[in-house]
Amino acid sequence: MDKSLKVIKLRSVTNRDRLIKDYDESKFAIDYVNSLNPAQYEAARAEDGSYLIIAGAGSGKTRTLVYRVARLIEIGYDPTSILLLTFTRKAANEMMHRAEILLDKRCSKIQGGTFHSYANAILRRYAVAAHLEPNFTILDQGDSEDVVNLIRSESPAVEEKTRFPNKQTLFKIFSLSANTGRPVDEIVDEEYPHFSKLLDRIVQIQSEYTIYKKINNLLDFDDLLITLRDFFFEYSPTAKRILDSINFIMVDEYQDTNRLQAELVEALTQTNKNIMVVGDDLQSIYSFRGASFKNIMQFPELFPGTTLIKLEENYRSTPQILTFANKVQDAAIWKYEKSLYSFRPDGELPYIIASENENMQSRFIVQKILELREEGVPLTDIAVLFRSSFFSFDLEIELTKANIPFVKIGGIKFVEAAHIKDILAFLRVLLNPLDLVSWYRILMMHPGIGPKTARKILDEISSGKATITKETSECANSIFATKCLKLLTAMRKIFVKEGTPTEKAQLVVNYYMPLFRDLYDDFNKRSKDIDTLLNITEKYTKLEEFLSDMAIEPPLDSISDLENPDKEDEKLTLSTIHSAKGLEWHSVFIMHAIDGFFPSIRSIETAEGLEEERRLMYVAATRAKQNLFISYPMKVFDREMGVTFSKPSRFLSNISPDIAEGYLLEE
Repeated sequence: MDKSLKVIKLRSVTNRDRLIKDYDESKFAIDYVNSLNPAQYEAARAEDGSYLIIAGAGSGKTRTLVYRVARLIEIGYDPTSILLLTFTRKAANEMMHRAEILLDKRCSKIQGGTFHSYANAILRRYAVAAHLEPNFTILDQGDSEDVVNLIRSESPAVEEKTRFPNKQTLFKIFSLSANTGRPVDEIVDEEYPHFSKLLDRIVQIQSEYTIYKKINNLLDFDDLLITLRDFFFEYSPTAKRILDSINFIMVDEYQDTNRLQAELVEALTQTNKNIMVVGDDLQSIYSFRGASFKNIMQFPELFPGTTLIKLEENYRSTPQILTFANKVQDAAIWKYEKSLYSFRPDGELPYIIASENENMQSRFIVQKILELREEGVPLTDIAVLFRSSFFSFDLEIELTKANIPFVKIGGIKFVEAAHIKDILAFLRVLLNPLDLVSWYRILMMHPGIGPKTARKILDEISSGKATITKETSECANSIFATKCLKLLTAMRKIFVKEGTPTEKAQLVVNYYMPLFRDLYDDFNKRSKDIDTLLNITEKYTKLEEFLSDMAIEPPLDSISDLENPDKEDEKLTLSTIHSAKGLEWHSVFIMHAIDGFFPSIRSIETAEGLEEERRLMYVAATRAKQNLFISYPMKVFDREMGVTFSKPSRFLSNISPDIAEGYLLEE
């Protein structure tokens, strides 16, 4: 057990414990007292000091933050002195929009966005003070992996017969190290012990990756936060001026922050300690991404005198579902004590269903979905959740047989589609002519250009022998001009031409289309995405802003991926529990609740791992508004052992019949 994760005991302070300014509530445009429940109101009226808001699932945390923003502005604080950090731009925009509707347009002037978008905005504006070149390029995950692969391919270890980690694994190790503060050797030893003998070369690649980014004016996502953190901690006159301008800092979903993000929050509060973090310790489920459960548990230690406010009234689920969720978490080792409750009308008890095998489990879920559909519950308000993606394969077959359309959360994101990455590569080069990663992608699109020739051209670009910053005639003796003169000429013309991001993107598309048709057999289907990309550029006046947004907060879906030939709009949702966090449905199925699968066999090895699995069950259960079904097969197939008997998840072991009804399926 991790001894540093001790149980935190705090008392909620009252008005007698802490000086809270009194205002004449009748002077406010909004009736805060009667619009919020008592705990929400206590959080919304918070002003000076540090606050930890433990917001249970469905307890109206967004509403609470929105009202706090409005109240601070009504009191008279400058909206631009309020900073709201979230994990998605959508969440930040939603809060600002709701606050604007609640009060007025002043609410739209607060500083709001993701950690990464805020870092990008500050670093773009104060690049020189932060020791950066102003036109730095942001690498998304795919770009970062490509840079690592470029360096990896030149490593002697790759040429040997010994298995060497691929680019995705290497970048994951480097990123995990940056976000958690753990050294690379520790991560390799604990999570990839089979690569321990190659540790020296892995560390060398990390070092070369860092140098490569520095030389080529590149920042990956982690660099954005590291650079901003260091800039603030240096506390230069510029950094101090920025920090002095911030009166209030609010951080949403604090349980999902990693060590690096927590350090950035600490850096932001050097001048002003008015910090409010909102989150739910029982929904901390992203340790595999580097999120640290310790951050929310140890926040009161980092900010002594913190006020704890608990939001426990749930507006989503029936009392029966909440009783089940509370019982699941009763045995949690590390938590803030709370118990969700609801004033919603009573519903049915959750169901725990045992089936003979996996296929019977799938057929039951299909049958129940059809019944719910006949009762008037739309497919869009039903979800099937699972611990791991492959658990749903058998179910997907049965859904197809029953002609039930479904969408499985995941898949290729818009900017990860190859043809979109192609166009973005051209645009990145126009912004940063020394972006060798993008140049390599562009060169490899052209017939007759292989890896060796591309490398030679990259050497010419990095040395300045062939570049779009010079007249094409000055590059006449280069390999670039000899092998790909049309590309060099076209990029030079677009580079020097004044124009909006849309105009530049259109010129790139004009050049790219012949290559596009040769590269992709389904170019007709993909071409709609290019139209979408051009439409997106119309919202921007600067190319760097467009490219930054596409890297930090890209559109999620490709049109070609979303199209469904059956034209059916109503679809059932299949999702991993991790992807379902923050969502809700009328009826929820949690399938494959078997010990060794959920919790997973690996998580059982440590107390921390097991506790996170328990939180996963809690998150899954609290997605349901009206109906909750938990199912498990009593027999599962193992490739080595054949059919074996299984046990229900240990998280169901303390669930008594008065909390959930048990059923055994029969043919």
